[in-house]
Amino acid sequence: MGTSTIAGVVRATCSAIWMRLKASVLPHPTRQQWLDIAQGFLERAQFPNCIGALDGEHIWVKKPPNSGSQYYNFKQFFSVVLLALADTNYRFIIVDIGSYGSTADARIFRASRMDRWLQSNQLDVPQPANLPGSTGPPAPYVVVGDEGFALSSQLMRPFPRRGLDAKRRTFNYRLSRLSVK
Repeated sequence: MGTSTIAGVVRATCSAIWMRLKASVLPHPTRQQWLDIAQGFLERAQFPNCIGALDGEHIWVKKPPNSGSQYYNFKQFFSVVLLALADTNYRFIIVDIGSYGSTADARIFRASRMDRWLQSNQLDVPQPANLPGSTGPPAPYVVVGDEGFALSSQLMRPFPRRGLDAKRRTFNYRLSRLSVK
């Protein structure tokens, strides 16, 4: 068989496997599972109302023909990006796979279904809840990411590193403990 025939068979086979198994291998969490994930983040890093840690990873690939620099990343190799939301046990909750290596994590996230699902609450994330020991207004459940992501009502990121007071340093420290790397 020719190379293009084999490549087509492999693509079709992988697609069929994914379509058949995705609901059982990577299902959307239920509201109770989100609460369990948040409890794990609270126990592990003393960070309440966190439902996942978000980051991207570059996966080495051979330069695709006629792709120009689309797959060439800032680390100076060709890659596709695996963007994943993970729980405290480093298990994937939601993934976005296959974006060009030259694309930043934040841009991939903003263009992903994952962001659209979070924005429109299609993931059945629990309603805002009081923080432990607080009587103040309820706080939303959030995803955490690194400095590359934009702050939003669904995504927390660290404060810029310059001129931090003690409270902001503590926040950044606790946020860094949530890292999935």
